Amino acid sequence: MLRYLPFLLVLALWIYAFIDCLNTPEEQVRGLPKVLWVIVILLFGEVLVGPVAWLVAGKVRKAPANGSTPSEWHRNHRTTWVAPDDNPEFLRSLKEDNKKDEALLKEWEADLRRREEELRRRERGEGPATD
Repeated sequence: MLRYLPFLLVLALWIYAFIDCLNTPEEQVRGLPKVLWVIVILLFGEVLVGPVAWLVAGKVRKAPANGSTPSEWHRNHRTTWVAPDDNPEFLRSLKEDNKKDEALLKEWEADLRRREEELRRRERGEGPATD
């Protein structure tokens, strides 16, 4: 198992650098165009040159605003989540969907009744009904 560990670490770094490069906006890429960075990462990933070059020189790294660490920023900018069954907007959308489904079901039932009645008339030999 330990003999596979270096291979897995190289693969993880390669995948991380590749995804990070793809998700980085073009204006934050430095040195080469983004497409060339992707090619460098893919071609030189096995020897770690491409991914390490991307992580060191390919992306503009900025300190968080106000000099705070990322964890401080997250503590200060929390969003409050509401469970779906406590969210009035979600519950309202469920009621609207339910009304739409009920209306559709009534239409189908009316169509089914009309078709059944038409079949009964045909079986009795009365011919097609005229509306």
